Amino acid sequence: IAGDPLNHATLLSGAQIDELRLAVGLTPETEWDRFDAATAEGRVCASAGGELNNVDVPPRPVLPIPDGVGVPVAKPVSTQESFGRILTRLGDVAGVGERIVTTSPDVSVSTNLGGWINKFGVFAPTELPDFIGEERLLRWQQRPTGQHIELGISEMNLFLVLHALGLGHDLHGEHLLPIGTVYDPFVCRGLDALIYGLYSGSRFVVVGTPAGVTLAPEGGAHQSSITPSIGLELPNLTYSEPAYATALDWLLCDGLRQLADPGGTSTYLRLSTRPVDQSPFTAAIARSGEGSLRSDVLAGAYRLREPGDGDGGDGGDAPAAVVLAGCGAVMPEVLAAAALLDAEGCPALVLDVTSPDRLYRGARAESRTAARTAMVAAGSHHLGRLLAPAERRLPIVTIHDAASHHLAWLGGVFGARTVSVGVDEFGQSGSIDELYGVFDLRPDQIVNAALVATTTVDP
Repeated sequence: IAGDPLNHATLLSGAQIDELRLAVGLTPETEWDRFDAATAEGRVCASAGGELNNVDVPPRPVLPIPDGVGVPVAKPVSTQESFGRILTRLGDVAGVGERIVTTSPDVSVSTNLGGWINKFGVFAPTELPDFIGEERLLRWQQRPTGQHIELGISEMNLFLVLHALGLGHDLHGEHLLPIGTVYDPFVCRGLDALIYGLYSGSRFVVVGTPAGVTLAPEGGAHQSSITPSIGLELPNLTYSEPAYATALDWLLCDGLRQLADPGGTSTYLRLSTRPVDQSPFTAAIARSGEGSLRSDVLAGAYRLREPGDGDGGDGGDAPAAVVLAGCGAVMPEVLAAAALLDAEGCPALVLDVTSPDRLYRGARAESRTAARTAMVAAGSHHLGRLLAPAERRLPIVTIHDAASHHLAWLGGVFGARTVSVGVDEFGQSGSIDELYGVFDLRPDQIVNAALVATTTVDP
């Protein structure tokens, strides 16, 4: 049937199967018999089967991955820049650094892998001269011990390489920590290879950066909006989008640990080149304690600002009237909007959603269990723990440099009125402030969304 236009859907009839069986000398009783072990066919099958199918894969090794490596937070810094610093420091951790392999489709420097490449080199089968020149800031030292694989502009190849490296333990007995970087909108170019890599059980980290219209000058072709939905909805992948450097440090280290965990997943980090003031997160550590805050960050969200809190303290006396739930690089605008709302007499609680995926997974697991057991969901998942009972039905405004529907589910957890703000059209070139204005992400526009959410309309 080769070449027949129906060859992809045509099924043989029972009579045709009987005819084929007779033609090759088989019967219904013998058609599944093995080849005779003494024949050439039998020997090939025994050899291949012995190599591929009958070897138990031992558990992946437990590596000494730290909770975090520490990252400078004294001045505004972007998550993309912080990623490069964290990665280079992880390279110095014994038992961890030698297993990290990075790869990128021709965007290694523009995704902040330059420091890693300078320190750990570029892989090549044989040592090659540094054709770029030693006087350059970037040292392109190609050698067999190099730990970076540079690809051409092909995101499909990126995910094929990550797929292969992520199966290193299963196929070759060597557990690697593969990390790939790619401009976030071009995650979509490699979806086929990404999906099948995850489907096969491969474990890796992919960093999509820069992301969103926050990459303002480059225009719509380089501004992603739907990738968070890909990250949240794909099985065997955990998506996170931290706004602050220390949160990224914790999430990346936890993601690397997940690569060896029997119940772990691959990790997708969506980052930005926008420098963000780190003091709000420092204040959150002082208020909650590092251990408690880290647990919240890894669970998917934390309370960044209390209602009536103008100075990063414990908030004012007035209870919250609205919840602002933001994610990623827009958190400065969310905090500014909360201050404006306080001044308007509408105290706002700010949640920083570090991983919509982890947060949703917890809420979904509880509702699913309740439905399967005919029990009432108790709200004991992480979002339920973050919000006091009196806060659970407060109006919610979700703010994200991504499609607005991505966080819209938050209101459905406890049945709260929700207004979702985000990017629902193709982007354009401009400044961050100009593009945030186009997509209603400025502080004053977030305030207006909050006032809509808190306004009761008679049916």
